[in-house]
Amino acid sequence: MTEDEDTIVVFTARSPDRIVREGGSQAWILNPAHAKRCRWLVCTQNRNNPDHEFSDATESHGTAFLVGKIAAIERARDGSAGARWMVAISEFARINRPELWDHGRNPVRYASLKHLGIDPSELAFHPVSPNNEVAASAKPRPSASSSRALTIADAKIVLAATFGVRPEAVEITIRG
Repeated sequence: MTEDEDTIVVFTARSPDRIVREGGSQAWILNPAHAKRCRWLVCTQNRNNPDHEFSDATESHGTAFLVGKIAAIERARDGSAGARWMVAISEFARINRPELWDHGRNPVRYASLKHLGIDPSELAFHPVSPNNEVAASAKPRPSASSSRALTIADAKIVLAATFGVRPEAVEITIRG
């Protein structure tokens, strides 16, 4: 870890709703001394294990979807065996940065938020609390210049945030 590495980037199979509900991202094998020097958490989506019990991924594979302000590095709360850690966050902002994951083999890496092209002053942060399940789903709308097509999963998340319901409560019918 170098001096300018202020960010922990994780490659997670957990959804943004779950990360916010749990108060951070867990259960990582990392060096807590290094991690405690970081200010930011960036979560990128891993969709390679869709059938695993901890996977509830909702974002496109490799996409950065959440930036969190790190509150603490603490022992994982999910009952993981061994020395696994949680990166607890006090605030979060939703982002949509396709292909931010560098395809590295280690699911935890250190980086600079600036080097990742993320400016925290441009983000709308929300406090982490038990009431943030819907707020976590409030995804940035795809821009007109976005080359990525809107998926049904994306539409459900945006509609759920708009109407104050969970994404699972949204049904979409397409007639041709």
